[in-house]
This record gives sequence, structure tokens and C-alpha cells, in this order.
Amino acid sequence: MRFIDIGANLTDPMFRGIYRGKHAHSDDFKLILQRARDAGVQKLIITGTNLAESEEAVEETNKESQGPALYSTVGCHPTRCEEFDSYPSGPDGYYAALLKLATDKREKIVAIGECGLDYDRLQFCPKDIQKRYFEIQFNLAEKTRLPMFLHNRNTNDDFYDILFALTNRHKFSHGVVHSFTGSLEEMKKLVELDLFIGINGCSLKTQENLDVVKEIPEDKLMIETDAPWCDIRSTHASFSYLKLVDKAEMDLYAPASKKKEKFEMGLAVKNRNEPCAIGLVLHIVASVRKTDPHELAEKIWHNTCSVFFPNEL
Repeated sequence: MRFIDIGANLTDPMFRGIYRGKHAHSDDFKLILQRARDAGVQKLIITGTNLAESEEAVEETNKESQGPALYSTVGCHPTRCEEFDSYPSGPDGYYAALLKLATDKREKIVAIGECGLDYDRLQFCPKDIQKRYFEIQFNLAEKTRLPMFLHNRNTNDDFYDILFALTNRHKFSHGVVHSFTGSLEEMKKLVELDLFIGINGCSLKTQENLDVVKEIPEDKLMIETDAPWCDIRSTHASFSYLKLVDKAEMDLYAPASKKKEKFEMGLAVKNRNEPCAIGLVLHIVASVRKTDPHELAEKIWHNTCSVFFPNEL
């Protein structure tokens, strides 16, 4: 099967062996990309979560790699939106820098984002600032004609209202609400706005999550890892479905690992999610929906290309 991971945080220091500012083990970034390629990941979109990390992501896409073809997003995550105000030349300067990056490196940038609202982590950025700079990023999408990579956590109707009631939806053609963990009703409202729904390990924790995944229209479904976060754990409702995956595939999607304290070059790091794990997400989603995984993988490939790589269809 072939995959496109629509969201992996490859700029996270964990992928260089650094955890909370401390070196825990050697840099194994190249091996991570090789494992992704071996698992069928042909394209990978690096998530830009602020200006600096968007610049780093774009730089990474220009390096030669033995792994998947790399692309990136450009934008500012809701928890980082205070950076607009603290930027040396102010919010207009921050916006201009994002726009310049997205315009100058257009061949490797496939979306505006990660942007949206996150009310689970208001300690990082208050609601009013999140809302203000979420709306501004619709202008980036309108000017670049890029789709949007969207984030929504526990925002009641605020996220939907900004998309719909404030008439921002017309400013971009396509968008995906990534790492979706919302209710069935919320999913249906977003699909009515012609948005895609991105599923990863965090989207598969509870039985309620799985019930929602069953109902996502097939032509609105995408998958991702959100690595190094959102791994699938034994406590998740989805974990039992992995028993149905044959050993050869499990070895690709969940390679042998050790704790970071006992790091061994060539092995994965326990509890550090990697893009190679996208096959686990696919198998769980296929099992929950009672569909053939190979057929579903191809449908998701088509969905993803239609938004981010339309010239390849």
C-alpha cells in the first residue's frame, strides 16, 4: 500500500534525539525517513506550527532524502499566535513573513497552517488572540490559493462560526481538519462545509471516536500520524484491531523499539510516534469501517492528492 502522511512534526527535536532540551540519544532522523519509505510512505507533509518552524520545514524539504518526498505547510498554530504580537515588526510583519515564505517556496508548500483554535491549552494563548490570528490566516490561503491545514480542539461552535458565519470559507478552496477528535455532529457540520477529516492515533482513542470514524464519508477521509505525537497505545479502544494485521506489515508499521534511555541505532524509540506508523492508522480505520484496507488506502491516496497534489491525478 502507498501512503501520504498529511501531518508529521519532523521539526520536533525528538527526531534529533533531544527531549525537553536535553540530548537523550544520537540523531536518527535519516533512519526515521527510511522506515517511512519502507512502510509505503511516498509523500510526507511537514507541519509548520509557527514562522520559525515553517522556515525549518521548508528548508528540510529542499534537502536530498532517501525517504519520502517531503513537502510542508506554512502557518501559525493557535497556541503560538502570541508570536504575531511579539514579532519585532508586529503582527503585520509576522503575516508578511509567512506570506513571503509561502510565496517564495511555492513548489514545496502545499497548505496554509497549522492554524485554528485550541481551547484545551489556553495557558499558551488566550481565546481572543487565537481567534484574531486564525482569521488573518484565511487571507494567506486566499492570496496563495493554497488549501488549509486546520486545527480544532474543544471550541464548541467557535471554530465552525469562524469558518462559516464570518464568511471565511470562500477564501480557500479545500481544507482538512486534522487530528479530528470531535463528535459525530461536529464531523457532519464540517463535511457540509466541504472539508476533509484527518484521522490519526488521537482520533482512535475511544469507542465514541471509532463510531465517528465509521461515519466519515469515504471521499472526505485522510490519514496522518502527527508524529512524534498521537501514537496508538494499548489503552486505546482501537488497539485490539491491530491483532488483525499480519506480522510482516506490523514489522514495517511498528518496528522494534527501545526506550530512549536504552537507545540503539537502527531501532525505533518507544512511545515516539513515527511516520511509518501510518499503516496502523489505515488498518484500524479499514477494520472499523469493515472495508478492504488496500482499496481504502487507494481511495485515501486519491482524496489527498485531490487537495494537496492535484496535478498528479
